[in-house]
Amino acid sequence: MNALAAKQLADFFTQLEIEKRVSLHTLTNYKRDLRHLTDFCVKQQFEHWSELQPNHIRQHVANRHRQGLGSASLQRELSATRSFYHYLVKNNLVTLNPAHYVKAPKSIRKLPKTLDVDQVCGLLDAGTDSVLEVRDVAMFELFYSSGLRLSELVDLNLADLDLSDKSLRVQSGKGGKARILPIGSKAILAIQNWLKHRVARNETEFAVFLSKNGNRLCQRSVQYRLEKWCIKKGIAQHVHPHALRHSFASHLLQSSQDLRAVQELLGHSNISTTQIYTHLDFEHLAKVYDNAHPRAKKKPV
Repeated sequence: MNALAAKQLADFFTQLEIEKRVSLHTLTNYKRDLRHLTDFCVKQQFEHWSELQPNHIRQHVANRHRQGLGSASLQRELSATRSFYHYLVKNNLVTLNPAHYVKAPKSIRKLPKTLDVDQVCGLLDAGTDSVLEVRDVAMFELFYSSGLRLSELVDLNLADLDLSDKSLRVQSGKGGKARILPIGSKAILAIQNWLKHRVARNETEFAVFLSKNGNRLCQRSVQYRLEKWCIKKGIAQHVHPHALRHSFASHLLQSSQDLRAVQELLGHSNISTTQIYTHLDFEHLAKVYDNAHPRAKKKPV
């Protein structure tokens, strides 16, 4: 690609960061996904973005699929490409969005992994032996109490908590959307316990959850601490932080049957995303039926 094409791509990233105010995580994904498209263009010896046609995008997607990229990742890369070309068309830099009608291969939607109520209680009620474990339990309680995403938990600041009102504010959820969430009593006690020990590295560090050095925790550290906690407590199942979010949604839906409320709490823009938990709910009911109904497992003669 020539220098002008590189500048147009850089200008697009600047617009995402300054005007659209996307999160750092989203910006990083856009840069990574469009770097793969740029590499494809270099190999094809394209100089300008206007040279790409729909068949080229399909070829690029097919190449990425052969490299082992799954459907969800391909859909994300296509979304980044469409967004970039939408920007180019809007600014009269190209006349065609070649990715507009290109689709990624479909994949079977997997049900999220969840824990049952007893497993969650066993995970969260275990005693702590250190300040770091006090912090960890506060994080895990908050995941399950409020259904936070991992990125939302590490971005949480002290000003976002209102423990007297038993609520917190997610300033920038997925898609940059803010929402207010309730906090359960168990999580409040765990957070209050952690805040007694919280020591920031400097006065400008307002993160709720800090490392032992007083800095904001990163996502990978939270994942590692949950893995370590499960090993220590003898939990054989691999538990990802999102499993606690999924468990929150599944258990709430089982009890309330209020899909719209669960959608709001999870911060889903589309209710179809939330509807996957109705399948989990049905699986639970089916297991209860199979285990409890006197004729459920009777074989016909």
